[in-house]
Amino acid sequence: MGTNSLTQWIDQPGLDALAEPLSDAVKNSYAAAGPAGQAAKNALHGVWLGHPLHPVLTDVPVGAWTTAIALDAAAAASGDSGYARAADLAIAVGLTGAVGAAVTGLTDWSETSGKSRRIGLVHGLMNVAATTLFAASYVLRKRGSRAQGQACSATGYAVSMAAAYLGGTLVYDERIGVTHAAIEMPEDFVAIADSSALADNTMIRAKSGDTDVVLARQHGRACALAHPCTHLGGPLSEGTLKEGSVVCPWHGSEFALDDGRVLNGPATENQTCLLVRERDGTIEVKGD
Repeated sequence: MGTNSLTQWIDQPGLDALAEPLSDAVKNSYAAAGPAGQAAKNALHGVWLGHPLHPVLTDVPVGAWTTAIALDAAAAASGDSGYARAADLAIAVGLTGAVGAAVTGLTDWSETSGKSRRIGLVHGLMNVAATTLFAASYVLRKRGSRAQGQACSATGYAVSMAAAYLGGTLVYDERIGVTHAAIEMPEDFVAIADSSALADNTMIRAKSGDTDVVLARQHGRACALAHPCTHLGGPLSEGTLKEGSVVCPWHGSEFALDDGRVLNGPATENQTCLLVRERDGTIEVKGD
């Protein structure tokens, strides 16, 4: 089964019956906690890191469980109980890392929709299954049932690799966690709008060739950011203009007008900011 066939098989609208209420529950839980919830959500998205935190943490369980499989093989080949104890420890490390990966992944997933959300749901459920199998393996090993524990580990590892494949699909095919704000950055100032079109405390979309920006004016000063949101490409000009910032209408990412930095996620990468000048009634922009 090819990649397209697999994702088409997974991308079933029936999954929305589970995905939508779960996604809403995650977002509502953060919202109910107020500013503290927003701060926690930003931290789990990876705003402080400059890119999603989830893929950083997924390396922990995958690496630990890969090590456990290798140590199990070494123990079987040599009969050295030291390898077996090390394998058990590696599984425990992986289980600990899986908690962080699950929480960050669930937080990121809640801000997706459509096909991406459906694939992400299956990806998450498979990771839950893999983690459950490794947890069962750890318990069995500690009870002296090493053969059964190793069988659970092998099965869990296969499931985790399948889940990792879907994770790659989300990144490379669906572009989850990848910036969506790539625009042409002119090397010299180019005219992009009439000054009269941008009243104070308003924002508009303006284009010149492949340079696509949102222009905002506050306190008489004009600012320009890339128009598509870095998170999933939402149209910033259709969002909310706040004092010193713009909020994406799709998932609520908030960016500072002065420099494009992320103020609130789910976006983790700063919005591209352009230099702005006004001459002879014309707004001009240039790559910073």
